[in-house]
Amino acid sequence: MNKCVFLDRDGVLNEDRTDYVYRVEDFIIPDGVPEALRSLKDAGYLLIVITNQAGIAKGLYTRDDVMACYNYLQEQCGQLIDDIYYCPHHPNYDSESLTRKPGSLLLEKAMAKYNIIPDESWMIGDALRDMQAGKRVGVRTVRIAHEPDQSPECDGSATNLLEASRFVLGLA
Repeated sequence: MNKCVFLDRDGVLNEDRTDYVYRVEDFIIPDGVPEALRSLKDAGYLLIVITNQAGIAKGLYTRDDVMACYNYLQEQCGQLIDDIYYCPHHPNYDSESLTRKPGSLLLEKAMAKYNIIPDESWMIGDALRDMQAGKRVGVRTVRIAHEPDQSPECDGSATNLLEASRFVLGLA
């Protein structure tokens, strides 16, 4: 049995933009991300990215573009992430999908594959849909937000991943 921190991508592991981040040259990793990942990994957590990538359905970029950004993230952060799951669908462009957050199918698949214990695991994201997906599978949630989020949808809030990792580890 394993414990895990599920991580949204855009706005958590890289700076979000108003358009889509799909080129490595636009993939900006905020300060503190490698340190946060290392501290979570050292505490025994699996690290799994769970991300919606609707730009694929919209024809803006490809699955290879998503993986190029993931590989770059891995290179910059010491290969600390255990896996990535992404949803390439959008209901207005190709199909409805339970893998698209706030649906929880990607988390469920990862939990089954890696034998993850929900009540020892977390979802860190910047959107309400990340919190909803996490709650659906019984993990605790931390929302990355510029203003503290007191919503019942999340168990805590932080301004960045490093602060969120300290919350998860009980250091905040």
